[in-house]
Amino acid sequence: MTPSHPPTPRRARRSALAATALAAALVVALPSAATAEPDEVDIDELTERAKELEDSYEGELLQFTEIRDRVEQAEDDLAEIEERLESSRSGVSVIASSRYKTDGFLPSLQIVFASEPEQMFTDAATVAYLSENQAAQISDLVETHREQEEVAAELNGELAEAEELVETLESEREEVEERIREYEESQVPETPGNGTIPDSARGGGWDSTTARMAAIRDNIIMTYGAPYPVGCWRPSADDHGDGRACDFMMSSGGAMPSAENQALGDQIAQHAIDNAAAWGVDYVIWRQRIWQQSNPQWVAMNDRGDNTQNHYDHVHISSYS
Repeated sequence: MTPSHPPTPRRARRSALAATALAAALVVALPSAATAEPDEVDIDELTERAKELEDSYEGELLQFTEIRDRVEQAEDDLAEIEERLESSRSGVSVIASSRYKTDGFLPSLQIVFASEPEQMFTDAATVAYLSENQAAQISDLVETHREQEEVAAELNGELAEAEELVETLESEREEVEERIREYEESQVPETPGNGTIPDSARGGGWDSTTARMAAIRDNIIMTYGAPYPVGCWRPSADDHGDGRACDFMMSSGGAMPSAENQALGDQIAQHAIDNAAAWGVDYVIWRQRIWQQSNPQWVAMNDRGDNTQNHYDHVHISSYS
């Protein structure tokens, strides 16, 4: 709270000591970069383990790729923050040294002020005592340390999620391999109704889709309809290029779907998930999230820039064969 009257000489002296204590306390009390290091989980090792699973799971492990990219970004962010933290710490060290020489503050008392440096810094008299530049340097050190803690916690969370996912995939490897073999040997799922699909639903690559993906596509269209053409095969180095994927458009021109079509997209995505085991659905992408049968839960995807790339305007469904 801002004082209602100017500080007396004694109060000003106390503020001076508090300012010096804050500078000294921050230099000692804030953890060094080493104490905020992420847990002992090596993302490179996890990536190698994931690569060994790709053949078993018939392709890239998309959920892991999303998490790995976030880990790598967080590692880069943390390294940049730690550089700023070290630079800021050096500046505050100079302030602490200068205040000790001019005010006679004993460094041994800094522990008294180290418990809540942020709260002390909010005292208006303390801020007034420091020059604007010095106050900014101390404030920057406090804020940079907070940022370091937040990014380190985020990094550790992502690393733990990546490790858990790889361990899950490794433990289910044989079961998934057997399931894929069964899909390859079994007949495609049945399509309800008489198989008639309206021309308005037929998008690009319609006739180049695999039999299994075509059956999944037709089932969904005949159950829920298709507000826009459903695109399937296209010449690309992914599951669309293999004819194993279709995009169920919920809007056109990259626009965000209406509330009604967002709800329809939710239904289509959930319908594919509910029937994934019976139909041979590999994964579903919708609204910047990916669901895979091998790890049946939604995992957030990284921002790719627009509604189409982030799958807000269409439900992507891919089959195993």
